[in-house]
Amino acid sequence: MKLDPNAAVLIVGLGLIGGSYAKGLKKAGHTVYAVDISAETIQYALNNNLIDEGDTAPDPSVLGKADVVVLALYPHLTLAWVRNNQDALKSGAIITDVTGVKSCIVYDIQKILRPDLEFIAAHPMAGKEVSGIVNSDEKIFYDANYIIVPTDRNSFRSIEICKGIGETLQFAHISSLPPPAHDEMIGFVSQLTHCIAICLMTCSTSEHLVDYTGDSFRDLTRIAKINVEMWSELFMLNRDALLRQMESFLCEFEQFHDLLAAGEVERIKEKMALSAQKRALFDRRQRSEIK
Repeated sequence: MKLDPNAAVLIVGLGLIGGSYAKGLKKAGHTVYAVDISAETIQYALNNNLIDEGDTAPDPSVLGKADVVVLALYPHLTLAWVRNNQDALKSGAIITDVTGVKSCIVYDIQKILRPDLEFIAAHPMAGKEVSGIVNSDEKIFYDANYIIVPTDRNSFRSIEICKGIGETLQFAHISSLPPPAHDEMIGFVSQLTHCIAICLMTCSTSEHLVDYTGDSFRDLTRIAKINVEMWSELFMLNRDALLRQMESFLCEFEQFHDLLAAGEVERIKEKMALSAQKRALFDRRQRSEIK
C-alpha cells in the first residue's frame, strides 16, 4: 500500500537522501514542503520542482500542514529538531527519519513527543559517494532495502504509513527490525564495510595505486570517499555494536591469514566456496525481484 496520495510531506534537510525523497514523493504527486539551512539548496529545489514550498527556518504555518515529517538530519540534530518544533505540527502527524543509527535517538524522541504525534524510525539503505541536493536521484531507492524500525510505542497506523513511504519511493525490499537489532545489523552490513574500505585506502603508502588497480580494488573502496562528519558520528553513536563486528571480522581475517601461512589450500578453498555460496544469495534475490 502506497502513501495516501493526499498526504502532504515535510522534509527537513535536503541533502542527497532528503533531496531524493523530495524527488520521489513529488513525482508520485505529493505536496512536498522542505526546510534546509541553505538558501541556495531551497532555491535549487524550487527551481527544479522538487518541492512546493521551502524555507531556511521552520515556519509554523508550513509545519502545521504536514501529515508526514521526514527528518533527513544528522543524528545529533534529529532529537533537537523534534524538541524545538513539535508544537507546530498538526495533531496526528507522523514523524520519521533516515538516520543510520536508532537506539541512541528513537527512545529519547518517543519520550518527549506529544501524545498526539508519533515517531516511527526508518532507514533507507541507499546512497552515493557524493552529497548534496544536486546529486539527488530517486532511482537510488529502486534496488535498495528499506528498514522500518518500530518500538512498542508505535501504532499499526504509523507502521503502515512508514511502509507506504517505502512503497511510494519504490524500494526493492521493505523489512522491519527493532532498534537494537537494527544497530547490530547495520554495524556489520554498513559501518564495518566502510571501515574496511577506509583501511584499504590508508594501509598502503604508494602514491600510484590508481595506475595499477583493477575493478576489484575500485569496487571494494568505492565507499571510502566518505562524508567525514556524518560517518564519524555514526561510528561513535554505534560504537559498541561496531566494535563487536570489527572484532568478529578481525578473528575471521586472522584465521584466513593463518590458513594461508600454513599452506592449508583445501581449507582455504572451503572458505572460498562458502563465501561464493553466501554471495550467490544476493544474485538470486536480485533476479527474483527483476522477474
